[in-house]
Amino acid sequence: MKELILVAFHWAHLTATVVWIGGIFFILFIAIPSTKQILAGEAGILMGEISRKFSPMANYCIALLVVTGIVLTVFGERSMGFDFLADGWTIVLALKLLLVLGMIIIHFYRGLVLASRIEKSESPTQRASLQRLSLNLVKTNLVLGMVVLLLSGTISIL
Repeated sequence: MKELILVAFHWAHLTATVVWIGGIFFILFIAIPSTKQILAGEAGILMGEISRKFSPMANYCIALLVVTGIVLTVFGERSMGFDFLADGWTIVLALKLLLVLGMIIIHFYRGLVLASRIEKSESPTQRASLQRLSLNLVKTNLVLGMVVLLLSGTISIL
C-alpha cells in the first residue's frame, strides 16, 4: 500500500512540475513571440492577462510540489540522513532543493512585488525597465527549472 501512495505522490509531483515549467516554456517561446508579432505595442496587455491567469495555477503547482516533495523525501525509498554530505544522492537533492527555493522566491517576487510596481509605474521608461526585469526573471526560472529537471534525472540513477 505504501508503494501505491508513493506512486500517487510521485505522479502528482511530476504533474505539477510539467505544468509549472511547461507553462513557463509556453509563455517564453509561444505566447510572447506570438503576441508581439500580432499585437506589437499592445502585447504587454495580453501578456499581463496571461500572467494573471497562469500565476494562480503556478501557485497551486508550487504548493503541490512542496507537499509532495516533502512526502517523497521523508517517506521515499531514500531519505536524507544526518551525514548527508557523504552521499552523492543527498548532495544532489540538497542542490535541487536550493534551486527550487530560488525558483519559488523569483515566482512570488514577480507576482507579489514586481507586478504591482509595474502597474504603479508612471514613467513609460521605468515600466519598460521593470517589464524587462520581469521577463528576465521568467527566463531565469526556466533555466533553473531545466537544471532542476537535470538534477532529478541524476537523482534517479544515484
